[in-house]
Amino acid sequence: MVSTMSATNNQTNNADLQDLFQVGAHFGYSRSRNHPSAKAFIFGYKNRSAIIDLTKTVAALERAKQLLQTLASEGKMVLWVATKDEARKLVDRIASDLNLPWVSLRWLGGTLTNFAQIKSRVDRLAELKTQKERGDWAAFTKKERLLLDREIARLERYLSGLSNLIKLPAALVVVDSNEEHIAVAEAQKMNIPVISLSGSDCDVSRIDYPIIANDANQESIGFFLQALAGAYQVGRTLAAAQVAVEPAPPDPANH
Repeated sequence: MVSTMSATNNQTNNADLQDLFQVGAHFGYSRSRNHPSAKAFIFGYKNRSAIIDLTKTVAALERAKQLLQTLASEGKMVLWVATKDEARKLVDRIASDLNLPWVSLRWLGGTLTNFAQIKSRVDRLAELKTQKERGDWAAFTKKERLLLDREIARLERYLSGLSNLIKLPAALVVVDSNEEHIAVAEAQKMNIPVISLSGSDCDVSRIDYPIIANDANQESIGFFLQALAGAYQVGRTLAAAQVAVEPAPPDPANH
């Protein structure tokens, strides 16, 4: 049995490695740009560029997936953050499909450390949209309605992805921890674990779940985000299945 399981695991890992090579996940930065904290993840160099040790990447990815599966099974929210051009649309779609909060345009300082203020702005956006849909603006002048429309547009631009974040998230998933250093710093201050897809140029010394790989290529980014999203969905499915098989509590009225 043990040998069979080992063989299965090896096949899975080999498949992951092949997929990662195909999307160029092994490409790192030049020697001069690499951060010392990523040194352990570098296999070697080719044409002056780092070649990332994908066996370590796969192990790191599995560790992050386990966390997300656990959090999902417990019904906890995860905030997805990716504001670089290569990742923005991907995180919009993936987080939206999971009905999870995301930030893809610009991280607003205080999103975590001053959450009450951010939440009040999200609530303001919801209130304005509800008022408009109900026709409550009918009594306002044309200029007043225009100003309110502009306020909605401004709030939606930065906060629409946070509409379902009712409390601090249980974890952050970020793409490029250098690019999202403010979000990472706030999460660390609030003791929120961070999963980060980080290139070899990133300081990952304080990242809880670093995944060192190519964070500049859309195909590579998409592979990792899909893998992490899949793990979260598995956790949800397992939790739903567990609820379905649990016996209903006894009815006190029958005693």
